[in-house]
Amino acid sequence: MKPLQHLTILDLSRVLACPFASMILAELGATVIKVEQPGAGDETRGFEPQLAQDSAYYFACNRSKASITVNLRSPQGQDIVRELAQKVDVVVENFPVGTLARYGLDFTMLSALNPRLVYVSCTGFGQTGPYAQKKGYDTVFQAMGGLISLTGEKGGGPVKPGLPIADLTSGLWVAIGILAMLAGREKTGRGAHLDFSMLDGQVALLTLAAARYFALGEVPPRLGTEHPGRVPSATFRCKDGRFAHITASDQHWVPLRTVLNLDFDLDLSSNELRVEHRDIVMQKMTDAISKIERARLLQMLDEVEVPIGPVNDVAEILADPHVRARGLVDSFDYPGVGEFRALALPYKFLGWDNPAVGAPPALGADTDRVLAEMLGYPAEKIQKLKSEKAI
Repeated sequence: MKPLQHLTILDLSRVLACPFASMILAELGATVIKVEQPGAGDETRGFEPQLAQDSAYYFACNRSKASITVNLRSPQGQDIVRELAQKVDVVVENFPVGTLARYGLDFTMLSALNPRLVYVSCTGFGQTGPYAQKKGYDTVFQAMGGLISLTGEKGGGPVKPGLPIADLTSGLWVAIGILAMLAGREKTGRGAHLDFSMLDGQVALLTLAAARYFALGEVPPRLGTEHPGRVPSATFRCKDGRFAHITASDQHWVPLRTVLNLDFDLDLSSNELRVEHRDIVMQKMTDAISKIERARLLQMLDEVEVPIGPVNDVAEILADPHVRARGLVDSFDYPGVGEFRALALPYKFLGWDNPAVGAPPALGADTDRVLAEMLGYPAEKIQKLKSEKAI
C-alpha cells in the first residue's frame, strides 16, 4: 500500500508548478483526476519536444493521473466540477485571481458543498496585495524574488538557473501545503484554503542570502560557483578541460592541502581565515588543479575523504551507476511513442510501497469512466453532455 492511497485530488491546474505537485502526490498513491479543456487540453501538450500526439514536457509532470475533459465555461461543466468536488479530498487550481469565483468554483462555493475540502489556489502573486492581478512566469518570479541576482560569474550580469526553479519549487511548496492541511483536517474534521503565491515561494527560498543580509546588511554579490561564507567551495577546471566541484570544511583542509601540494605562508587552518584570504586560496588551488586530470583528482580526494564531485551534464548523471542503482531512471509505455524514460520520485520507504513511475493520460481518456463511476452518470447523460460540448 502507498501512503496516500486513501486520497482523491481534483486537479484543475495547468502547465508546470501545480501539475508537478499533483504528480508527486499521484505517485505516492493518491488518485488524481486532471481536468482539461476539451479539444486542446493542458497547453503543455503542445510544447516542445513533441512526441506522437503529446509532448515530453507534458509527460514530465503529469504521470499517473486520470484525464477528463470538462468545459469550465459551460454551466453543465461547472456542475460536473461541483459534483466532483463533493467526492474528493483536495482541489488544486492555478487560475488568475477571481476567475473561478465567476464560475462558482472558488473555495467559498465548493467548501460550502464539502466542508472537509482542502483547496489550493496557486497564483503568481497571491490573492491579495498590490501585485495580485499582475501576470508572470517562472523566470519573472526568479528575477523578482532575488534568485537571478545571486546567479552569475563575478563581475558579470545576472544569469537564470538551467531549470524552471520557481515552477518546480512552487510545486514542492504546494505538495507540502496540501499534506499539512490534510494532517490538520484529521484533527479538526474541516478543510482549509491555501493562498500560495509563487513569488512568496521564491522569497522564502532566499534563506542564507537573507540571513547574511539581516546579519551584515550585505547584499550578496554574484560569485559564480563560489560560496560566500566558505572557502574552498567552488568548481575548478582540470587539465583535461572537465570540471569538478570541491567543498571542504576545516577538517578537510590539511588533507586537501597535502594532496594538492599547496604551500602557503599564512595560517589558513580556519574557514574564517580562508574567507579573509579567498583570492590567495582560490588562485593556488586553481593552478594546482589545472595540472591534474579530472579522474585522477576525483580519486586523490576521495581517498582522503575530501568532498568532491564531477560536474556532470544531464547525459552523464542519468547514466551514472549510482543513479541507476538507486532506481531513479525508469520508464512507461505511451500509445504511439512506446517506451519512454522518466525520473522516479526520490523516495525509498520502509513500511510503505515505494512510488512507481506511471504513464501520463491521453487527453480525456478517463472522462466516461470517472463520470460513470464517481457521479453515477448513465451513458445517455454522458453522450448528451458531449453533444452540448460540456465535456
